[in-house]
Formats: sequence, structure tokens, C-alpha cells
Amino acid sequence: MKRFPLPILPATLWLLAFLVVPSAIMFGYSLLTRTDLAQVGLPWTLENWGRVFGYDALFQEWVPDNLRVLWRSLLVAAGTTLLCVLMGYPLAFYIARQDERRKNLLLLLLIIPFWTNFLIRVYAWILILRPFDLVPSLTATFLGMVYALLPFFVLPVYSSVEKVDWRLLEAAQDLGASPARAFLAGVFPQTLPGLVAGVLLTFIPALGMFVVSDILGGAKTALIGNLIQNQFGQAGDWPYGSALSFLLMGVVLLGLWLYARSAGQKGLEELI
Repeated sequence: MKRFPLPILPATLWLLAFLVVPSAIMFGYSLLTRTDLAQVGLPWTLENWGRVFGYDALFQEWVPDNLRVLWRSLLVAAGTTLLCVLMGYPLAFYIARQDERRKNLLLLLLIIPFWTNFLIRVYAWILILRPFDLVPSLTATFLGMVYALLPFFVLPVYSSVEKVDWRLLEAAQDLGASPARAFLAGVFPQTLPGLVAGVLLTFIPALGMFVVSDILGGAKTALIGNLIQNQFGQAGDWPYGSALSFLLMGVVLLGLWLYARSAGQKGLEELI
């Protein structure tokens, strides 16, 4: 019989206390009923899960508004991630190819915004975009999300670029490969772990983020995060909010599972 490895005991207890137990409590809430005065109690019910997938038990009809909000959230998260890739991937290479002094300066400029409260930085975008009449709008939401999440993409890619063996690029060029073919064959695969990590660190927060869309997007661009936040706040419907939270968690876990299936053990080890 194998003994439990003691070195991982603190991490295991931490995950149990702050991930497993809260998730179990939230799942229990999703099966309860919202009573009068925004209280929660019995009887147990699956009505909240029905509402999540668009079935209104009160009117006994399908109203797939939540699925539309989820689809909009997926599109916004995917668009934000794509913009971060297009801007952040070349930026990571540019930073990594500088001398030590300029490299440190550029990295400092990249992380300086984290020294200021996130809400203050988002509200600052209102002042920047108001003269262009872009607040509230979906465009403002995209700008705010890219601004907030771009460093989370650049840093892991930069870490991978720092480890690139540039001799492979030179070897490909010596064998007659075009610059683009040499890059794709010799450099891109070496940066793939950082690229995947950056995509995950961008897409997952963008999918659940509600602050940026709430401040810069308004009601017309409400995302799944805004819907969940409203249930735990103004609406006071914790059972429904808990079910929506599990829907969001399920989408994220499904994406991670698909990546694990496609990447295999080696891909996961490189990502870690």
C-alpha cells in the first residue's frame, strides 16, 4: 500500500478547503429554492438548472437567453484572446531580443499597470474613450479586456522565447528554407508551450470577467460574468447564480480537457 506523500499535504488541504468544499457548497445551493426576501431554503429542485439551459418552469417554455449570453461571452473571450495573440506574440519576441538594459525597462513598463488598482485603470478608460463616443460599447469592452489581459499573454510567451535555440533557425535557413518556413519549423514549436499558457491565461479570465463589460460595455454587452454577479448581488438569487457558475466552470473544464486530450502527457508537461 502506497503511503500518502507528505510534501503535498499542505497543497492538498488548501485545495480541499478553498476549492473542493466551496464548490460542493455552491453545488448544494444550486439545488435549493429561492424563497421570499432573497433567502434560500428547501425544497430541493432542478429548476435552477433548467433555467440555466433555457427552460422557464413558471411559463413552461424554452427561453434560451442564458445560452445567448454564454455564446456572446465565448465570442468576446475568443476575440480578446486573438487580439492578445496578434499584439502580444510579436511584442514578446521584440522584448526578448533586446539587450539586458532595454529588456528590463520594457518588462517594467509591461507590469507597471499592476501597481494601480484594477478598477481605477478600467475607469480611466472611460475618460480616454468618451471623446470618441465609444462608451458604452462592445468596442470599449474589447479594448478594456485586451488592456487588462495582454501582460498575462506576453509574459509566458516571453519566457519561452528566452529559451529558444536560434541555431535551429540558422540551420533551416542554411538548408534553403524561406524565412517564414524557417521560423515555423525552427522557432514556433519552441514557443508553443508559452503560447498555449498565454492563451489559457487570457481566454479563461476573459470568459468570466464582469468588471470591464459592466463599466465599459453597459447592459447591451452583458456577459455571463455579469449575469452571475447580478444573481449574487441585486437579484439575490443565489441558487440560480450557483447553477450559472457551474455552467461557466463546466465550459472552462471542457476546454482544458480537450486540450489535455489533444496535447497528451508530453504537451501537459511542457505547458507546466
